[in-house]
Amino acid sequence: MNLSRVLETHAAWFGLLDDAQQARVLRDTTIADIEAGTIIEHKGAIASAWIGVLDGLVKVSVGNADGKMASLTGVPSGGWIGEGSLLKREARKYDIIALRRSTIARLRGDTFNWLLDGSIPFNRFLLHQLNERVAQFIGKAEHDRLLAPDARVARCLAELFNPLLYPGNSTRLEITQEEIGYLARMSRQRTNQALRSLEAAGLLKVVYGAVEVLDLDGLKAFGT
Repeated sequence: MNLSRVLETHAAWFGLLDDAQQARVLRDTTIADIEAGTIIEHKGAIASAWIGVLDGLVKVSVGNADGKMASLTGVPSGGWIGEGSLLKREARKYDIIALRRSTIARLRGDTFNWLLDGSIPFNRFLLHQLNERVAQFIGKAEHDRLLAPDARVARCLAELFNPLLYPGNSTRLEITQEEIGYLARMSRQRTNQALRSLEAAGLLKVVYGAVEVLDLDGLKAFGT
């Protein structure tokens, strides 16, 4: 795998760095193929790397001692997650779990902090990402409390096409109905019903193992 080429297409921040910074990132980034269901980062572990999804789909979730789980968000190809724990130098407050076989990048935490100290463009990118992430979680909290199931699925899908958080995605996302259900916290049967409603509304097209978005703005506004 040509790591430089992969980062150019799956890390929007990589092209903002100068040659020396890119060289260090290439030196301090590791790549691993992760099987579906594997916990990539454990809740409670001290954060030591910035996590990038080069291929596949992961979810960020929390759980309690009784085994109850709640999905917070999904991260498709092109997304980077976990910067908050690195910035605060604290333990992870969530698990990161592969929903399908995924290729994961880990940028060492000391190099992440070195970029913060030396690259204004990287800082600006991270500021925009954090701002977008806060808006996403505020919106999710609102949607979970106020929206009907069909609209919740619409918002869940719209989040995965966020151009600032996941710039590598096209209008087609390789995702199953079961995976959408995990992220929307709904049964597969109810997820299927919601997808058919959204398809009938002309907002998306359901194909085998994937969803093609026809109207992203319509998904964002559905049910409001």
